[in-house]
Amino acid sequence: MHAILINDDKSLAWREVPDPVRKDHEMIIDVHAAALNRADLMQREGNYPPPPGWPEWMGLEVAGTVAEAPAGGRWKPGDRVCALLGGGGYAEKVAVPVDMALPVPAGLSMPEAAAIPEAFATSYLNLCIEGGMKAGDTVFIQAGASGLGMAAVQLAKAFGAKVVTTVGSSDKECFVRGLGADVVINRKTGSTAEILRRHPVDIAMDCAAGPELGPCLATMARGGRWIVIATLGGAESTLDMVDFFKRGVKLIGSTLRSRSDEMKARILAGLETELWDSFSSGRIRVLLHETLPITRAGEAHEILRKQENLGKVVLTLR
Repeated sequence: MHAILINDDKSLAWREVPDPVRKDHEMIIDVHAAALNRADLMQREGNYPPPPGWPEWMGLEVAGTVAEAPAGGRWKPGDRVCALLGGGGYAEKVAVPVDMALPVPAGLSMPEAAAIPEAFATSYLNLCIEGGMKAGDTVFIQAGASGLGMAAVQLAKAFGAKVVTTVGSSDKECFVRGLGADVVINRKTGSTAEILRRHPVDIAMDCAAGPELGPCLATMARGGRWIVIATLGGAESTLDMVDFFKRGVKLIGSTLRSRSDEMKARILAGLETELWDSFSSGRIRVLLHETLPITRAGEAHEILRKQENLGKVVLTLR
C-alpha cells in the first residue's frame, strides 16, 4: 500500500509502505478519507510523535470500509465505518482496535464521517468528562471556526450550554454564529479577557494558552474548569495564584492522543449513544472547508497552517 511519509526536509511524499497486519482485537479499514488536525502539523515538524504501536505516518481520523475483522464481532467486511487513530490515517489501509470505530452516520459521506472522530471525541472528553458540562453552563471555546471549534460549539449547544468563542475575522464570526455561538470575540479587534469578564465561564477548552491565559483565567466563574489542550499562543503565562485558589478554579491539562485505547473506546461509545442521531438528522453538522486528493496533502497542510479553514479539511483516496 501507499502512505504519506515525511521526508528529512519536512516535505511530504506518497510512498510504498508495508500493508498493516491486524492483531486479534483489530480490524483493517480500506481508507476512503482522512481528516486533518493541527496535531498533524506538529508531527510533521517532529514535535508530536505517535504513541507506541501506531504507524509513523500522520492521520488521527479516517472513514472507509472494513476489509478484515474478527469473526463474530460487531464489524464485517464491507461495513462503512469511521475511526479514531493514534496515527497512520494518511494511507490506503489502517489497522485499528475494533472499539475505536463507529458506523458512518446515516446520510453522511465518507469525507464528512472522517471529520467526526478526533474533533468530536476531543470535545466530548474535555467538555463532558473533564469539564462536567451540564445544561445552563457557560462554555468558552478558543478558535470556534476551526475543525475542532466547529465540533465543540455544536456539542456544547446540544447539551444546553451558552457558548462564548473566539475567531480571527468577520467571516469566521458569521460562521460560528451559524453554528449557534452566543458570544463571539474577534481576537484581532477586541480584548478576550475584557469580554470574558462580562460573561464569566464555567468551562473553557483552550487550544491557545500563552500570555492571555492568566488574565482570562482571572475572569472565570467560581469553581470553573479551564482545560488547556494545546499552546498555540505560547507555552508560558503568569497567573495570580492567590485569586486562583480563593475562587477554587481548576486548571487542567488534557490530550486525547495519549489516552488509553480503553478510555478512547469509552469516549466513542458516549458519542454514539448521545450524538449519532443528531448527525443523521442534521441537528449537528459536519462542515468541510475543502477536500483534496491525498497526494495533495502538502497543500492541505498549508490551509491549516495559514488558518484559512472554516471547518475541516479532508484528504480523499477513493
